[in-house]
This record gives sequence, C-alpha cells and structure tokens, in this order.
Amino acid sequence: MTPTLHAISGRLARSLVVGLLMTGASAPLYARDQLTLCFENKMVLPWRTPEGEGLNFEMLRRVESKAEVSFTYLILPWKRCLAKLKANEVDGAFTVSFSPERRQYGVFPGGEQADIKKRMHYASYFLVRKKGAPLDWDGKQLSHVTGKIAFQLGYSVGEQLRELNVAVDETSDTPYNVGRKILAGRVAGAAMMDSDAAVLMHGPLGAQLDLLNTPLVEKSYYLMLSNALVKSRPALADRVWKGIEEVRNGKEYGRLIEATGFEQAR
Repeated sequence: MTPTLHAISGRLARSLVVGLLMTGASAPLYARDQLTLCFENKMVLPWRTPEGEGLNFEMLRRVESKAEVSFTYLILPWKRCLAKLKANEVDGAFTVSFSPERRQYGVFPGGEQADIKKRMHYASYFLVRKKGAPLDWDGKQLSHVTGKIAFQLGYSVGEQLRELNVAVDETSDTPYNVGRKILAGRVAGAAMMDSDAAVLMHGPLGAQLDLLNTPLVEKSYYLMLSNALVKSRPALADRVWKGIEEVRNGKEYGRLIEATGFEQAR
C-alpha cells in the first residue's frame, strides 16, 4: 500500500510515541566482540538522529544482546562513511540500500543479492514539486521536466534519476533548503526519502509544494559489513545479520514499528 501525504505527515507525530516506548528498552548485555559502525550525520525520523536515538539504534541494541557483540558508533557524512567501509576502517555502515555498484564498499547480507529478510527497514522516495507545476511521474516516466531534480548527496535514488535521463542536482542541503530551491526555480523538483518529504511538507513551505503520491522507488535498507570482517570472521557476520532478522520479526520491536506506521508488510 502506497502511503499518502497525510499518512507520511502523521508519522512525525507518531514518532513521539516511539520516544516514550524506547525509554523502557533494556540495555545490551556485555559483549566480547566489539564492532565499530558508521552512520550518516543527519536526522532520518523515525530511524535515527545524530544523537544516537531512533529505531535503528533500538534494533541494534537488541542485536547486541542476541549476537553477543558490542557496537560503537561513528557519525560521518554519508560518502565518507562508505569510503571508510571500503577501506576497512569501520566494521559496518547503516543503513545502505542495495545496488550492484555498492558491493565495492563491503558486503550485504546474502552477498551478491541482498537478503530482504535481513533488512533493517524499508523506505520510499517521493517526488516533490512546486504547487501546480507540470512536473509529473506516472510510475514509469518523468514528464514536463523543466530543470534539474535534486537528491541527497550519495543517495542511490540518483542512479534511478540518471537512468531516466534527467539532469540532477546532488545536494547536502536540508529538506527546508531543498524546498526553497524548488520555489526559487533553481531545481524543477526533488526526489526525497519519505521521512525528509514529511519534514518538508509538514513545515512552513508545505502549502506551496506538491508531493506526488506515487513513489519513485521503494527500497530496503541494510547493515553492510566490511570485506575484512566478513572474510576473517564469517560466523560473526552471520550472527549479526541473523540477529537483525530476529529482532525485526520480534514482537517487542514490532510494537515500536507499528507505532510509527513506516515499515510496510513485505
């Protein structure tokens, strides 16, 4: 089921419920295996904040106990995080959507084709335009493109946009600043993850913008592990990925997901 704009905006409010639920989560047990994971230095509700809160961290805290590991976190710009993973300077990076090109950075659960059962979460990208603008998306083709389409620096939706033969603007701007660029005519529109789209459409510029309800793409997001870790300790890697699957399918974590409405049945 494709989420509507109303449903997406409502998720921001429901994420407050998650904050209350998270206060009761138990601390991880002592773990003998220490792994360093990097993540992007931006807020992506309800999954994570720069302060280390959100559902990604709630999942990983539970994985620590199940897999008998201990995670430490490094917050970085996304491209730098992936570069460190490729150089084996961190043990893992989250959350990463699958593409064949990204296998150069490390290993997805499942190897050549990511195992969807071991995803951390699921998300969609939507097209945002100036209210009344002709830019359109029918689920297969973009039409009436009068300029560049913006997307977040390093995000894989850029690959799809390039395959659609449109000019792109790869940016590190906040959702609000991307909205300002759309309204100023500096870009024709933006491909935004559902959480970023919710922030923009729920904010002061929302009344001047349209969000098209047909997703550009729907993606699963994973914890990638480094080539060095998977090669030297494959059993440990499998333990971590199996822990992710078990936590995501568990009733306790499921209640947190249900409170946000973001994860859809697959």
